[in-house]
Amino acid sequence: MQRRTALALAALTAAVLLGGCTGPDRPEASDAAAALASALAAGDLDGIVLETETSADPQQHLAETTAPLREAAEASGVEPSVTVARTVVDEEAEIPTAQVTLAWSWPLTASATWEYSTETELDWVEPPEGSEQPGHWAVLWDHDLVVPGLGAGERLEIDRASADRGEILDVHGEPLVTERDVWRIGVDKTFGEADEWDEQARDLALLVGLDPDEYAARVESAGDKAFVEAITIRAEDSGVSFAPGEARTLAGVNVVADTMDLAPTSSFARPILGRSGEATAEIIEESGGTIVQGDVVGLSGLQSEYDVALRGADGLVVTVLPAEVDADAGEEPRELFRVDPTPGADVTTAFDPDLQVLAEEVLEDVESASAVVAIQPSTGDVLAAASGPGSEGWSTATLGQYAPGSTFKIVDALALLRSGVYGEDTVRCPDTLTVDGRTYSNVPGYPTSALGDVSLRTAFAHSCNTAFIGATSEVEPQVVVDAAADLGLTVPPGTGTASFLGEVPTSFSGTAQAEALIGQGEVLASPLGMATVAASVAAGEQVVPRIVVSVDGGVPDADGAGGAVDDGASAAPSGSSGPSGSPAPSAGTADGLTAGEAADLLDLMGAVVSEGSADELGDIPGVVGAKTGTAQYGDGSAQHAWMLAVADDLAVAVFVEDGEFGSTTAGPLMGRFLAGR
Repeated sequence: MQRRTALALAALTAAVLLGGCTGPDRPEASDAAAALASALAAGDLDGIVLETETSADPQQHLAETTAPLREAAEASGVEPSVTVARTVVDEEAEIPTAQVTLAWSWPLTASATWEYSTETELDWVEPPEGSEQPGHWAVLWDHDLVVPGLGAGERLEIDRASADRGEILDVHGEPLVTERDVWRIGVDKTFGEADEWDEQARDLALLVGLDPDEYAARVESAGDKAFVEAITIRAEDSGVSFAPGEARTLAGVNVVADTMDLAPTSSFARPILGRSGEATAEIIEESGGTIVQGDVVGLSGLQSEYDVALRGADGLVVTVLPAEVDADAGEEPRELFRVDPTPGADVTTAFDPDLQVLAEEVLEDVESASAVVAIQPSTGDVLAAASGPGSEGWSTATLGQYAPGSTFKIVDALALLRSGVYGEDTVRCPDTLTVDGRTYSNVPGYPTSALGDVSLRTAFAHSCNTAFIGATSEVEPQVVVDAAADLGLTVPPGTGTASFLGEVPTSFSGTAQAEALIGQGEVLASPLGMATVAASVAAGEQVVPRIVVSVDGGVPDADGAGGAVDDGASAAPSGSSGPSGSPAPSAGTADGLTAGEAADLLDLMGAVVSEGSADELGDIPGVVGAKTGTAQYGDGSAQHAWMLAVADDLAVAVFVEDGEFGSTTAGPLMGRFLAGR
C-alpha cells in the first residue's frame, strides 16, 4: 500500500467535529464532506484533517491555485461556492471510505461563471487502541482536488479576451471612424550619434511646425534608442504642408507606417463624432475595475456618449501554465475555460460623407463661428452638421443658441395663416414702426417697391420687419408658440446625441413681442433647429431630426448610450447669452402642421427665391424655397447671418455668427453648398 502522511492540521476541536464512534454510530461521511466544501469555499483548511501523497502544503497550494479566481470573483461582486454534489460510502471495505464529488462555482465576471467538479476520497481513521480520542474522516489531498487535471507545479492564469470596439457608421452603413493608414514621423535615436540628435530634432520640428526647443528637449530626455514621435499624419489627404518623403530626407528621421481609428478627414464632424483613445487614470478609477490601463474608450462626442455600447464586453480565458520544468521542455499552456468577448455595437448615424465634407469645405474660410446643417425631410436624417473652424471645436451646428432673426418669420407666417392671413392678403409694410417708444425698421437697402400696402407674400419675400411686427401683434402669443412647436423648433430633440433646437417665450407683449416676431429678444435657435423648421415645411409635417439612426449588436442589456446622452438643451458656449430659464416645450396643436399649411409656407419661401432676398439661388437646380435672416446681438454693432433653403429632398440652414446680412454673408455659402451637392 502507498504510504500516506497524515497532516496535523486538526486538533481536538477538529476531531470532535469530524470524529465519532465506530460501527453504526460512526459520524456521517456527508457531514465531513460538507465541512470540507465550506473550508474550500472560504479558502481556509484549518480544522480539516488531511492526508496527502505529495510534498506540497495543501493550504499553500489552495491559496496559490485559487488566487486569480478569487480576485476575479471579488471584482464580480459574487461569492464563489463549493458544494457537495455526491457522497458514496463503501461500507464493505476493510477500512470504510467515501468517494466525494465537489461542485465548484467561480463567478469570474458579472455574467460568466466557471463551474466544474472534482473528486476526492474520505478515509475513516480509527483511533489508536486505548486512545480516548474518537475516530474521524480524513480527506485525501492531491493537486487536482481544486482544479481537475491540475498537475504538480502547475498554476492558473486568467487573461482578458478583449472585445472589438464597435464602429460609427454613415447613412450608407459604411464606417466613419475606422482604421486608416497613417505615418508616424519622428527622430529615431538609433539612426545617429548623440551629438547629432539636437540638430536633427530642430530640423524636423521646423518641417512639421513644432516648437524646435520643445521638441529638441523631448528628444534629449528620451532613451538612447528611442523613437521620439513628432507628428502623426494621414497617409492620404493629410492636410499638412509637407510630404512624408520630405521628412525621410532629413538625417535621423524615421517615417513609420501605422494605422489609427480615424474619421474620413481630420475635421469630419469632429465635435459630434468625438474621439476615442487610451483610458485616462480618471476614467479607469471611475470604472470600478471594468476599464484597465491600455483600454480604448470614448473620450468625447458620440464615442463617449455611446461608449458602453461601442466597447462591448470583454471575455476571459482560464489557462493552466505548466510547471517550470515542463515549460522548459516545451510544454504549452492549456485552456480550461473561455468566455468569448461580445464585440461592441455599431452606431449608425445619418451622416452622408460627401455632404459633410462639402459643408466643411464651404465653411473652411469663415473666421467666426459658423455652421451648415442639411436634413433630409423625408426621413429626418441629418446628412450634414458641420461647424466651421471659427467654432473652435464647439458644435455650433447642433448646440449653438442664437437669435434666428428673420428666418423665424416662417413661424410667424404659420401663425398668420392660422389666424386667417394668407399669402395674397394685404399687410402694411411701413418704413419704420414704433412699439412702446422703440422704433423698428427694415434691413438697410430694403426695396421701396415693397413698402406700403403689399401682399404677405411680398412682405415675406423681402423680409419686411414692420409688416410682421404689425400683423402678428394681433395674433395670440400661444398661436406663435404652437406654430414653432408644429414646425419642430421647440419640441424635445430626438437626435440621439446632445442637441439644442430652439426656445420661444410662452408669453410676450410690447417690445418683447416685437423682438420675438422678428426672431430676436428671447427667441433662440440652433442651425439644427432652423434646418428642422425648413425640413418640416418641405415634408408637409413636423420633422424630428435624427443623427443617431440605430445601435446594432453589442451587449443585449447594455444601455445604448451608456447613460450619457442628454437630448435636452445643452449648455451654451462660453460668451453666449440666453434666457435665465428655459420655457417648457410646447406640444403644438392637436393636428400639427398640415400638408396644406406646409404648401402655403413653401409658396412663401419660393417667393424669396423668385423675387426676394435669396434670388441668387434661382439658378441652382432643385431649389424651391428659401428664407434669409439677420439678427443683431450684443450692443447691436454685430449681427448673425442666416439662410434657410429647400432643394429637392434637402433642407439646409447656413449660419455665420459675425456677418453682414443673411443674403450677403450666408447666401453665397448656401449657394456653394447647394451647387456642389
